[in-house]
Amino acid sequence: MNLKAVSMDTPSSSPQSHKRNPGFDLDMDWVDRVRMNRSALERRAGTIGARRSVKKNYQAAWLLKAITLIDLTTLNSDDTPGRVRRLCAKARQPVRSDILYALGAQELDIKPGAVCVYHNFVSTAVEALADSDIPVAAVSTAFPHGLTPLEIRLQEIEASVKAGAREIDIVIERGLVLEGNWQGLYEQTKAMRAACGDAHMKTILGTGELATQTNVAKASLVCMLAGADFIKTSTGKEKVNANLQTSLSMIRMIRWFHDETGIEVGYKPAGGISKAKDALTYLALIKEELGMNWLQPHLFRFGASSLLTDIERQLEHQVTGRYAADYRQPLV
Repeated sequence: MNLKAVSMDTPSSSPQSHKRNPGFDLDMDWVDRVRMNRSALERRAGTIGARRSVKKNYQAAWLLKAITLIDLTTLNSDDTPGRVRRLCAKARQPVRSDILYALGAQELDIKPGAVCVYHNFVSTAVEALADSDIPVAAVSTAFPHGLTPLEIRLQEIEASVKAGAREIDIVIERGLVLEGNWQGLYEQTKAMRAACGDAHMKTILGTGELATQTNVAKASLVCMLAGADFIKTSTGKEKVNANLQTSLSMIRMIRWFHDETGIEVGYKPAGGISKAKDALTYLALIKEELGMNWLQPHLFRFGASSLLTDIERQLEHQVTGRYAADYRQPLV
């Protein structure tokens, strides 16, 4: 089988032509107009993945695409330099060469979108990924709660960038959203964007703690106006992480923002996405709501630590007809 023969739509833009979000003035009239209908979101979410499926070579092609959109992540309290180096080795070769060869995909450049670690391990990851062109992303700003003084959070961003992180995943103060302090959220996010410099900023909203879908949508808009390159659902540490209803709220704000400004902002669902079938559902959601152009690493990522393992199992099943045990595809 040869996955090169499987037709997929060609994106209309590339990372080279992508214009980074410069940020805009806070438009409170726009923020005040934002409303989300929870019931409508739930009905729409229920149709994603239910009306279509991809099989065989097409499924394998989409799963390989999904690998290129993963932020391969380790954010555990027992992380060590050795664990991070093993994760980076996995990032260099995310799928066994024999499986790629059997799929006819051995010449494809299959690698994850980034490796995401705590600040303490940025230099370790940068060294382990040298010459691979896989960026290192650092979680920053007092991850996961975001409740240290702003000056300290900005210093942490600057330290991660100095250590070699090319992407910074920051967290907002959820209390600013719950209090409706949109000016405060805007100013803090804008300051963090400035501290990132050339590093791209993914803004984690902590959506499971924002109470309503309208709050999620307004927070999405304010962060995009402040210059966020990506908006991201969760830290993965909340009780409620990524889900389809919240994803719809966020990506519809991305679409509205693009319609009004011409700027493409990325989206990253994170937390609880561990199965290949879930990845396919999210890919279908993005394709239908934003278009194929968004299914590129500079505009869409999965925040995941175990998703790759299940994707590998599905790919091996495609080749052999058998499901392998998880330990045959260890991450670290």
